[in-house]
Amino acid sequence: MDFGVVVQVNPPVSRILSLAKQAEEHGFNYFWTYDSHILWMEPYVVHSQILSNTHRINVGTMVTNPATRDWTVTASTFATLNAHFGNRTICGIGRGDSAVRVSGGKPTSLGDLREAIHVIRELANSRPVEHNGATLRFPWSHGSELDLWVGAYGPLALKLTGEIGDGFILQCADVDIARWMIATVRSAAAKAGRDPETIKFCVAAPMYITDGTDASRRHAIDQCRWFGGMVGNHVADIVAKYGTDGEVPRALTDYIAGRTGYDYNEHGKANNSHVDFVPDDIVERFCLIGTREEHQQKLAELKALGADQFAGYLDHDNKEETLRVYGETVIPALQTQITAKA
Repeated sequence: MDFGVVVQVNPPVSRILSLAKQAEEHGFNYFWTYDSHILWMEPYVVHSQILSNTHRINVGTMVTNPATRDWTVTASTFATLNAHFGNRTICGIGRGDSAVRVSGGKPTSLGDLREAIHVIRELANSRPVEHNGATLRFPWSHGSELDLWVGAYGPLALKLTGEIGDGFILQCADVDIARWMIATVRSAAAKAGRDPETIKFCVAAPMYITDGTDASRRHAIDQCRWFGGMVGNHVADIVAKYGTDGEVPRALTDYIAGRTGYDYNEHGKANNSHVDFVPDDIVERFCLIGTREEHQQKLAELKALGADQFAGYLDHDNKEETLRVYGETVIPALQTQITAKA
């Protein structure tokens, strides 16, 4: 099982670089950042700095979108990073949330997402593509490799992921929801004539290590409650389209009944002032909270369902300690142990 870290692109950049280097030192394979250019700094500028200051960790977006960036520019950015730093990038992409909504826009259609993935994939993999009535190719790009992992929640988005995605990003660590979504993506892949085993599955959620006391657990829950609010944005879209009695599990939809709105000024922030509607049990289901043993147990369940990677959000007050405990105890427990002598 691979492990990743997810961070906001908050100043100072030196702080992000420090976390990236610590993540690499503690055995994490991926370092993901938000892509929301008004709320936070430009991620790709920071990505170049991360790649310059690390040796092996892969860097990517969780997630970019086809609305705020020209598709060819996105492809060129990734291909440029690959040309300079080796193939150490990955593109997480979805329809768009805060990046488009803060500026008064709305998520793209699934049709545009599908076409954007095709254009970005071909160009960023040093191949030609038909786009806007012309055949385009980067004449300077040779041997670039970029996988596109799709962030999705709703049935049609999951279907698209199974049909064309290199990977699936599920921003929720609830075991029952993960079981349904992974199965849905795999089914769509099989129906499209693809081998479902070729699709990578990444579960992304806040990770918070506690000391086993009730007080520590209560604090961790409060630090991670924001995540239920963020997921609630996507769930609200699903409920508006499909209602609450469709194929989407009620484990995902029921909790937003008390949701009254969302303030993107507090997007992704601990101690968010408008997520009181998110109950404690949802925070615990959607996140990884508890002792290292509890983290290991839940990750083992997710791995058994087919999760190839867990990417943990560090949007809380326990960043360095979480990285340390994961590096020393959690990550080794989820990886195949190799003995020096049999």
